[in-house]
Amino acid sequence: MKKLIQQRPQLTSETLSDNPLLNRLYQSRGVKSPTELERGLAFLHRPQQLANIEQAVDLLLEIRQTQGRIVIVGDFDADGATSTALTLIGLRQLGFERVDYLIPDRFSQGYGLSVAVAEMVLAKGADLVLTVDNGISSFEGIDLLKANDLKVLVTDHHLPAEKLPNADAMINPNLPACSFPSKSLAGVGVAFYLMLALRGRMREQGYFNGNEPNLADLLDLVALGTVADVVPLDQNNRILVFQGLQRIQAGHCRAGIKALAEISKRDLARLQTADLGFAIAPRLNAAGRLENMSLGVELLIAENMDIARQLAFELDSLNQTRKEFEQEMKTEALAICAKLPALTDKERVGGVVLYQSDWHQGVIGILASRIKDQFHRPAIAFAQESDESEFLKGSARSIEGLHMRDLLERIDTAYPNLILKFGGHAMAAGLTIHQDDFLKFQTAFDKTMAEMISPEQLQGVVYTDGELTASEFQLDTARLLQQAGPWGQHFPEPVFEGKFKILQQRLLAEKHLKLLVENEYGMLLDAIWFNVDLRQYPDLSIKNARIVYKLDINEFRGNVNLQLFVLEMEDFPIIS
Repeated sequence: MKKLIQQRPQLTSETLSDNPLLNRLYQSRGVKSPTELERGLAFLHRPQQLANIEQAVDLLLEIRQTQGRIVIVGDFDADGATSTALTLIGLRQLGFERVDYLIPDRFSQGYGLSVAVAEMVLAKGADLVLTVDNGISSFEGIDLLKANDLKVLVTDHHLPAEKLPNADAMINPNLPACSFPSKSLAGVGVAFYLMLALRGRMREQGYFNGNEPNLADLLDLVALGTVADVVPLDQNNRILVFQGLQRIQAGHCRAGIKALAEISKRDLARLQTADLGFAIAPRLNAAGRLENMSLGVELLIAENMDIARQLAFELDSLNQTRKEFEQEMKTEALAICAKLPALTDKERVGGVVLYQSDWHQGVIGILASRIKDQFHRPAIAFAQESDESEFLKGSARSIEGLHMRDLLERIDTAYPNLILKFGGHAMAAGLTIHQDDFLKFQTAFDKTMAEMISPEQLQGVVYTDGELTASEFQLDTARLLQQAGPWGQHFPEPVFEGKFKILQQRLLAEKHLKLLVENEYGMLLDAIWFNVDLRQYPDLSIKNARIVYKLDINEFRGNVNLQLFVLEMEDFPIIS
């Protein structure tokens, strides 16, 4: 759909930087004082601000005294993998000798500490179960473990229901009783804070004798998991990501992260949040989407580069297969979308709810995200739970202004037993329904959505930071913007707009549009538009255009040039 191009409003008027461009960017992102831009570890919120953290540390130290067995139960996405790896490494560094982990199989066991996973934990002879990036909705699995006298420590960041599980301790910044200032921690961030609190107590009690582990070495994992989970980059998360990126760029990171950067042809020394989000994380996620995320965890805990490279190669191959599945599924989904009333009737408020029996369960989340982006409508893609199952698993993605988990909760209240289980965040959620209820769910989703959102909110908008001056079209500006981050969710990377003459257009790799453009100041610039809509471009009739872009640095065969990373382009008949 055609998107409106609008400039971001200025949200604050404080002086935040001596550089006029940076000052404008920070003001439009709601920064209220220069202190909010600090990125040092000293400015992190304290672990003790998390509710129940002392109780959690008590549980861990009890286990350490007897060297009981801890089993970490993670999740099958990148946040879950980094959380699992971080906790495993951290506990071992802190002297826990019997630590193991389990990652649920997406296809046979589903999300979280289910009954099936709890039975596997029991078979491992665990004394304490520690969940990372899950557990807040694992009622039945936790009840089974408690019935067998196991201790259960939940660390999670997903929104809790009114009822809480029967765990011995729970750490989650989104618990009602938790006053932790940042509600946006990823699962890996929560796990990192637990390790900090544990080390702090052990330091007080004289455990280390001058040989204390440096937990800051785990920040590479925190940065990767935080960016991959697309949580809002408030100041606390920006500090975590910045510090992790600094270590990655200096080469002080896991062998697995180095290997993933190598295979995705990214320069470690120049790695940015976009590289973590669009190159490293998808390859890591491919393990959980198509096989088992244990492969990803093994990569992240690998200490040998040869082993890490072999595992990275396997993940890269899986990611290529994932792309092929995704492309095929998207083609089929677009054919379905062409017939949906919610998309053909512009006045109708409705979402996109799709299902095809042969869709791959591990790829439906990406498919929902692609459809949501294309039509600017909340989207849910369903796949069959298994060949023999009567149930459908859905992955949901939302747009700004519509809280997906709240929407599902409202449906669950209005239509009891329609949704068998659900959970998630404002922008993403998962759910299960019976296959016979698909059409009923489609209707309920549209009806409920219409109660929560206005037609105007379904108009896609691209927000820009305005135009650049002639002196700002240079490599130093692009470098300055890279250094001013990290940029990400709710702290968006700078995006600019301007009028350009289009001098050349050609396709690269049969899917990217390469352009030569001239700006209003007479400067010639290279531009690239990735994964362009081939039904529209190249369009040689366009001679002048309004382009929305990011400033990018292109390095090729030793040459370094400024280029525009195109996001949107619209024909603009006259350029002055």
